[in-house]
Amino acid sequence: MAASLQDTLLAPDTRPKVVADAQTLVDQEVADKSGISGTAIKLAYKTVTAFASGIIHDAVDTLLPDMLAKLEPYWEQFTADGASDFGDFLSKRGAEVSEALLSVTDERARNSTRAPIRKAYNTIRPSGVKNVEGALPRLGALVQKYMA
Repeated sequence: MAASLQDTLLAPDTRPKVVADAQTLVDQEVADKSGISGTAIKLAYKTVTAFASGIIHDAVDTLLPDMLAKLEPYWEQFTADGASDFGDFLSKRGAEVSEALLSVTDERARNSTRAPIRKAYNTIRPSGVKNVEGALPRLGALVQKYMA
């Protein structure tokens, strides 16, 4: 049986690299946003990062195990199918994968005691599926990089 996403990506030597790459992915996705909704996302991101400078790194590190658990069934199907591009595989299931991943952040936001964080999250959540779908190619490439 192949190693699970959690076994591989959460290994002590690998996890810090995955977290750093995931933080870069988030930064890239935010930077790529445009228009009115992009402005809202950038403002929310700026608010969150101004509130606590290391919060994105910490959030990625904290959310990573649950995110990987949500991605695991897709990875298993991807490998069973013998597909070659995990980002493409995820993108073809965009809304479904996005909702699965957002269920993790929804729970985290609901339980946050930091009002500015909750407010920023609730501002961008309505466009969450669309934004996560846009990030799936990069996310798939990140996962595949470490699972290769």
